[in-house]
Amino acid sequence: MSLNLQVTDMAGASPDHSTVIINFVNMVYNQLKDSTCRVYSDNVQYKWKMSDGSEKNVIPDASINCQTKSRKGNSFINAPQFVLEVLSPSTAAYDQTEKKEIYRSEEIPEYWIIDIWKRSIEIYDLDYEDGIPKYYLMDTVTKDHKKDLHLIHFPHIKIDFEQLFDGIE
Repeated sequence: MSLNLQVTDMAGASPDHSTVIINFVNMVYNQLKDSTCRVYSDNVQYKWKMSDGSEKNVIPDASINCQTKSRKGNSFINAPQFVLEVLSPSTAAYDQTEKKEIYRSEEIPEYWIIDIWKRSIEIYDLDYEDGIPKYYLMDTVTKDHKKDLHLIHFPHIKIDFEQLFDGIE
């Protein structure tokens, strides 16, 4: 039997994309040090069984998880309390639709979408309408009102807008 395999390079994230993730994780890491919660960058996988029986594997750009023992192999099987996605040309539509829907169905309390080109952060909060989880856009933070940037479900954690975008070309 002959396998005709071809190895190709995968397109990686841009340096600016990675810089925002690293900046976020660096800001949050020490602030969670003495808690049961941990912040993770884009190398942590979550594996969930969906309501239709299918299995979804998702790797957020950053997440905060307070149940770090809920693992199966190298994947978390619980939902984190916070997820962040940094938009890129190849993933923007997925992050804003299907991935957001997966996070909503898993009832992740807070979801941020960062647009590095516009220098904006959309902050979504999960609430329920007739018992159904739904995301509500709470704020879109830009440089004009950067003092409003905060984590809804972790109010003690300080996030600095300028530091989040530090190093972006």
